[in-house]
Amino acid sequence: MSTATCNGIRIYFERWGAGPRLLFFNGSGASLDVSRPMIDPYAGHFDVVAHDQRGLGRSAIPPGPYTMADYAADAAALLDHVGWETCRVVGVSFGGMVAQEFAVTWPERVERLALVCTSPGGTHPSYPLHELATLDPGGRASAMAALLDTRFTPEWLATHEQDWMVVEAMGSRGQPTKSEEQLRGEREQLLARSHLDVTGRLHRITAPTLVASGRFDGIAPVANGEAIAAAIPGAQLRVYEGGHLFMHQDPSAHPDIIGFLSASAP
Repeated sequence: MSTATCNGIRIYFERWGAGPRLLFFNGSGASLDVSRPMIDPYAGHFDVVAHDQRGLGRSAIPPGPYTMADYAADAAALLDHVGWETCRVVGVSFGGMVAQEFAVTWPERVERLALVCTSPGGTHPSYPLHELATLDPGGRASAMAALLDTRFTPEWLATHEQDWMVVEAMGSRGQPTKSEEQLRGEREQLLARSHLDVTGRLHRITAPTLVASGRFDGIAPVANGEAIAAAIPGAQLRVYEGGHLFMHQDPSAHPDIIGFLSASAP
């Protein structure tokens, strides 16, 4: 558990595991405190560095607005801090957006790249999550369930207990009282993601790339994964049985992604 001054702000990060070097980018509103169970499988195969992105968790909440370039530059500075010239990179959801921005800006630093349940922006944007803030709590919960997995109607959830538990867990993640500053940091992140557009720059990525999408994802539909894979030279697309959380729904997903990232770098 450490902090470093990166790109002019305080960044909280953790490093654990052993193996090839891997930089992990987290999703929207996610701090290491809540997402470590998702990262731990990678630490069984890699020397993992993951951080609370600006505005979240134990990292600084600088004045906004934030840009995707800011998030990528934070990560580049963090790699400099830990002494990594290159590494493998995986980004999940918002983290996949940052990973794209990072990889098109510093392609020479990326050995292998996995982009998970994410979008390139432009003509294939991710769902505008900042718009959910205008809904009442009940409407927000219902909309979020359908975005996580387009099958998640009330009728579906009534007969699929495990899926219902996933939705309940996601809803409870936002329950703890947060300060106005913490809420501002989350809003800044959501606004930054709404302005992403790397579509015209994805051809700059030179690392072997896996794009992983969930068949029933309402936030980052399969069409968005297809657009990313088509724009990155040599990229491969794999579609898994699940929604935005397919890594928890399809038991083949984590082993596939870990296996891809574990392969020898070219």
